Amino acid sequence: MGLLSQLAVQFKTLSIVGMAKNAGKTTALNYLIDEAMDEGLRLGITSTGRDGELIDLVTGTDKPRIFIETDTLVSVPSKLYELADAGLEILSMTGYSTPLGQILICRAAESGYVQIAGPLNVKDHKKLCQEMMSLGAELILIDGAVDRKSVAAPGISDGVIIATGAVISRSLKKVVEETLHVVNLYSIKMIEDVLVQRIILDHQDKDQIILIDRQNQFRFLNLKTGLSASRFLDEVINDEVAFVYIPGALTSSVVADIHPAKFKHLQFIIKDATRIFIEANPWQLLLKRGFQVRVLDPITVAAITVNPYSPAGYSFEHEALLGAMRAAIKTIPIMDVKFGGDFDEACQYKDKA
Repeated sequence: MGLLSQLAVQFKTLSIVGMAKNAGKTTALNYLIDEAMDEGLRLGITSTGRDGELIDLVTGTDKPRIFIETDTLVSVPSKLYELADAGLEILSMTGYSTPLGQILICRAAESGYVQIAGPLNVKDHKKLCQEMMSLGAELILIDGAVDRKSVAAPGISDGVIIATGAVISRSLKKVVEETLHVVNLYSIKMIEDVLVQRIILDHQDKDQIILIDRQNQFRFLNLKTGLSASRFLDEVINDEVAFVYIPGALTSSVVADIHPAKFKHLQFIIKDATRIFIEANPWQLLLKRGFQVRVLDPITVAAITVNPYSPAGYSFEHEALLGAMRAAIKTIPIMDVKFGGDFDEACQYKDKA
């Protein structure tokens, strides 16, 4: 059975996030589009950037184009509408503005190639997906632009497909480690304390750091972010502080000067794991020191696709990359979509827990 048909049972919207440019994100998207055709599943397709062009606008290299089948729904900016090889019927003029014109929701009256783009913010993307559903889409695929990890945020999609591969590094070990790091970050659990969660949700619009003690008393710091302020945080975090909400990015500099002994009796809370910008080695060191993080909105990694080829001219042996990735990450289906394989095969290395 195909990967998409299984995922469609659990998810209504899926984001495809590339760990880097040329990680195989568009190839994974095309694979899922082909599967949808075989399964008779009506797709809606949108993007956080622009995709489907013949030549990469940044690198000048060839790109996989996006081929859609009849009856597929796509979001297309007005300035790219005439460039479509597919025959497109306009179903909705959404009013969402982009540098490429207003976003249109179109139905493929005839199959062919198309360039896609979507709204510029998460809120409008969510509304766009809802409108596509109302127009008959059974599953929405959201193509994530490079370095736009925000598309993985749970506010826009139910689950995430991570595209990774040789482009990350010439070292297979490094590729696996970096991918595992992202999976570990995205797997951070939601905060369990309901009262603390409510305090943060009720006051997060202030966009300030919130300290919450063991009696659920809270106060705001006159800091919108912890950047360059970790010494101040170290001073105000005492034994009574149980939770620290960080409204912005969580980086190494946010916690660099906080005494490690304090990590063991408090949790840092962030909106979701896309706000974490800490590399794998420093992250592991923090965890060994007792560092604890919870999120308001958890992320579900639905699957991982691997690409053994790099545009730099080197590659890994297909089975070696797939095997190493499956050995390191045993809880998520992993596939090399270029070589095919079914969902059951992708799951066979999962833990039997």
